[in-house]
Amino acid sequence: MHVPTRVKLVDVGARDGLQNERAPVSTELKVELIERLADAGLPVVEATSFVSPKWVPQMADAADVMARIRRKAGVRYPVLVPNLKGLEGALAAGADEVAVFPAASEAFSKRNLNSTIDESLERCAAVCEAAIAAGARVRGYISVVVGCPFEGDIAPAAVASVARRLHAMGCYEISLGDTIGVGTPVKVQRMLDAVAREVPIERLAGHFHDTYGQALVNILAAMELGVATFDSSVAGLGGCPYAPGATGNVATEDVLYMLDGMGIDTGIDMTKLVAAGDFISTAIGRPTASRAGRALLAKCRP
Repeated sequence: MHVPTRVKLVDVGARDGLQNERAPVSTELKVELIERLADAGLPVVEATSFVSPKWVPQMADAADVMARIRRKAGVRYPVLVPNLKGLEGALAAGADEVAVFPAASEAFSKRNLNSTIDESLERCAAVCEAAIAAGARVRGYISVVVGCPFEGDIAPAAVASVARRLHAMGCYEISLGDTIGVGTPVKVQRMLDAVAREVPIERLAGHFHDTYGQALVNILAAMELGVATFDSSVAGLGGCPYAPGATGNVATEDVLYMLDGMGIDTGIDMTKLVAAGDFISTAIGRPTASRAGRALLAKCRP
């Protein structure tokens, strides 16, 4: 098996995970979670999202979060921005990396972003141009790269088309999101084969949800093709809005357990990571969704 010797994990729990929480999560808790993740060795901790509080009330404190976090040297703290207004707020708050997020499905784009794919990419282009001019890096996310809750299977060529355009805009990295977790290894590799014809494999990342228990095998399948960056969420924070009750983001602890067992370097301390997952799970009043986290906690407690 040919896989990378080092993998970069991007923890999205503080943003992608917590934004789905119905009960308000305090700014203090968000900041402490972000700092715990950085202290555990995560090289990238997605901090927040500069979206309208009307649509995502949980992220209304985005500027406060950015103002309060103690930034650790060598750690990046990207934020999501949907448009130029969001970018303006992010830059004013001191963000030096932002992310844009189009979709590979017209139906999903219209339902989730209230625009066609072309319209959303036009907004992305404006954000990329302004962000890069301001000295900020831009990451691109593509949603529903394998399957869509409204259209079903997504053609790999459709994903490749969106990825090509994001790359041309200047996105330094493009994260391919299996938003509803329907991917399987063969489907994921077919999609990656198509995208890698348009964007260098070293500029691609995987963002796999675990709705059907396929996230880890899909990560392994992507690694076999050379992908060495993956998004994950501490304690498995974040549900799947299109599959009520289903799990969403793959847990960072579970991914790290697999990578550690393969001898793949990440620079992350499992003990500190599990403690961070336990901290936020306790704070929001439910057990961690990470299987590795639960097992390791059980070993430490009488």
